Amino acid sequence: MTDAAIPNDREPGAGQETKRRSVVYTRSKQTRASVLWMDRFARRAISVGGLFVIFTVFAIMFFLVYVTMPLFGGGTVGEAKRYALDQTNGRILSTTIDEYRTLGLELAEDGKVTVFHAPSGTKLGASAFDFGGVAPAAFARTLQGDDVAFGFPDGTVRLGTLAIDTAVLPASRAPSALEKLPNGDRSDGAAVYTEIPGRQLRRLAPRLVLEMPVQVAPAGTAIRFLDYRVGGTAERPLKTFATVDEHGTARLSTAYAQVNMMTGETSTTVSNVEVPTGLAAGDIAAVLLNTQGNRLLVATKDGVIRRFDTRDPAHAKLAETARLLPQGVRPTALAYLNGENSLIVAGSDRSLSIWTMIDRKSSSTTDGAVLTKIHDLGLQPAPVERLAVSQRTRLFIGADRAGDVALYHATTERRVLTFPSEGAAAPVETLILAPRDNGALAIGSDGAARLWTFDVPHPETTLGSLFGKVWYEGYPEPGYTWQSTSGTDSAEPKLSLVPLIFSTIKGAFYSLVFAVPIALLAAIYTSEFMHLRLRAVVKPLMELMASLPSVVIGFVVALVLSPIVENWIAAVVIAFGVVPLALIGSAFLWQLLPRPLALRLDGAPKLVAFFLALAGAIWLTLAISPLFERALFAGDFKAWTTGAGSAAPFLFLLVLPLSFILVFGLSGRFFGQSWRERLRGREYHVAGAWEFGRWAALTLLSLAVAAGLAHLLASGGFDARGGIVGTYVQRNTLIAAFGMAFAVIPIIYSIAEDALGAVPEHLRSASLGCGATNWQTARWVILPTAGSGIFSAIMIGLGRAVGETMILVMATGNTPIMDWSLFNGLRALSANINVELPEAVKDSSLYRTLFLCGLVLFVMTFILNTLAELVRQRFRKRAAQL
Repeated sequence: MTDAAIPNDREPGAGQETKRRSVVYTRSKQTRASVLWMDRFARRAISVGGLFVIFTVFAIMFFLVYVTMPLFGGGTVGEAKRYALDQTNGRILSTTIDEYRTLGLELAEDGKVTVFHAPSGTKLGASAFDFGGVAPAAFARTLQGDDVAFGFPDGTVRLGTLAIDTAVLPASRAPSALEKLPNGDRSDGAAVYTEIPGRQLRRLAPRLVLEMPVQVAPAGTAIRFLDYRVGGTAERPLKTFATVDEHGTARLSTAYAQVNMMTGETSTTVSNVEVPTGLAAGDIAAVLLNTQGNRLLVATKDGVIRRFDTRDPAHAKLAETARLLPQGVRPTALAYLNGENSLIVAGSDRSLSIWTMIDRKSSSTTDGAVLTKIHDLGLQPAPVERLAVSQRTRLFIGADRAGDVALYHATTERRVLTFPSEGAAAPVETLILAPRDNGALAIGSDGAARLWTFDVPHPETTLGSLFGKVWYEGYPEPGYTWQSTSGTDSAEPKLSLVPLIFSTIKGAFYSLVFAVPIALLAAIYTSEFMHLRLRAVVKPLMELMASLPSVVIGFVVALVLSPIVENWIAAVVIAFGVVPLALIGSAFLWQLLPRPLALRLDGAPKLVAFFLALAGAIWLTLAISPLFERALFAGDFKAWTTGAGSAAPFLFLLVLPLSFILVFGLSGRFFGQSWRERLRGREYHVAGAWEFGRWAALTLLSLAVAAGLAHLLASGGFDARGGIVGTYVQRNTLIAAFGMAFAVIPIIYSIAEDALGAVPEHLRSASLGCGATNWQTARWVILPTAGSGIFSAIMIGLGRAVGETMILVMATGNTPIMDWSLFNGLRALSANINVELPEAVKDSSLYRTLFLCGLVLFVMTFILNTLAELVRQRFRKRAAQL
């Protein structure tokens, strides 16, 4: 080998070139430490974030469960105290206790009032009504308990007041000599003083007032039965009382009292009207009067009640005779519930039931109303003989023949609590429920007083009352009702969640009926048929719609769209048929263009032509709607919804989609192949003309089939009115569905379009290469492959519709109605939370029920997402086989 053959390091050569290339292009195959660190950090951060999301979801669920669980709890009895009171004054007529369960009053038949400290039984003193040494023959008190009435053997009635006055005083004004009571209260012998925050004292003292006697019955005729009510205003109280004397004569008396605001003097005028009962005093068990004085109930000992209509006292008449108890069973106790709409009836057969008047337009009664048993509390351990009702709820307490006392709730038909007897108990003489429904006081015939404190925070909520049918006062039958508040405190709350759940499903369903076809067809068009440059503009604009706040959509829908739809409701209804037909017809007319011209106009011009066709369809709808309204809907669509005209026109619109599917489906099934063979080889515009003619013919046939089906259904008694169509109100489900569809369409469109675009290109190319058209490829290849993504898009849209709040609040009447009518309002769970929560008192039944609404919404969403995931996995397995 010569020296020339040896490469020189200083001279450029092949070896040096190879070495330089290896130095320049060789890279280290080891991953940098920073990359590995970031990878580990990202992996752990994602894991922690995912776990935190799962934890947060379950924490929210557990919090909702924690807040709502007390709704289904019962009650608890706190302290149970027993002590003896003086029993030397004769039979006890009444017992009174204040709202703080501090001071008690015991009224005996000789008029003496024993004042005692309720928690300990310490006697504080005594007062008395001056009856002139004559014991009353009848006694009554109002529901609130402050007003009392006494009937005497001489036929007179004396009205009075037996109340406990409450006053708050500064500690400096307390009397100097106060005796300490066992629980820390203090007394001066007549009143009780309790320390309260702010260095103040609460003073509780009895107040006794007895008015002058009023001669009701003839002199010397004893009053046997008496009931008393006070209404009116503070300036002009209206006192009404009903009496039955020893001869069985019933009288309705009204005392009009007027207070002179300058002098404080009261002038009273009394009027008496006889009510013909036709009964002897010995047959009567009780007399009950309502506050308005327009209804008088006379119950007899054989379980029959006579209801007298006294709206015109001078012409009182027997309105109804009803049997409340079986033959041979006598009533042992009768009392009105709070509100005086329902009557508690206890029988000697141990039965306990609730009766109320229901307007049934009955011909057997003078006013059409019928006393109906709406609640049955079942057989009790012993016949209930004493009743005391709550002043604010449908709670009441009853004492049975054995001396046992229990707490009941009328609406939920349950025995909430049974109070401990603390040893043998004598029959109860008087019974009282504390004004705040947190205490009960019973005094037996032996003078033994029993005081219980209890806590029943949510007596009106059970699984049955929240999710089952409940028969409420005044309703003709059991039903699902939501009415949390009313004009008066005497109305019972109605907290059924079923109308809210139904409305949530109804609103979501109708919104998806409008949104899904539009969103999916738009996604298919932009993915498979629209030019790429135009798609790059349209898709971001559609996605931008999703960012529009729902409150803005609700505002526009409620204040702008709602009046327009109301004025053009017939045009809107007809547009559901005219607009699709016009757009499809325009698409067939587009095929009449020569092929080169159609290709040049593809893209933006084609989209502009589509919008022009849409505008033309809307104009055509507005132009022909008056003609259709006169021809099909008796000239006024809103009047037609209330019953005018024939049912066939709207049935025609309803069955029209079914007739199109039927006609076009059968045509394609039996004649599709031969028709395609006939068109093969013809020029593009000629084939388009034939297709347009075929479509027009099948459309006319579909219209004829729909008309035939509509008349057939109408002749069979079918009518959409009363179903999906009802009386039109401006804020209705149709308006809300339009607004929610506008909010849901961008979501469904965007996800569905991404799913269609993610289909592998080789599937699309293979289909087109086999001779399939773009539509055939989209229908038979692209859609099945993207099925899981499309289904996910629909379910996400459904989740948005289910949870929508502001559009429903602003665009509907927020009426919890259970019907499928498009023209009625609704109240969804989310809207109900939004409307009711600001007014709900913390920890009240309504407050916790609203959290239960949130929990139900949470569970509904969880179930929907679970089902959606199962279906999506099924779609994915099918798509993987393609």
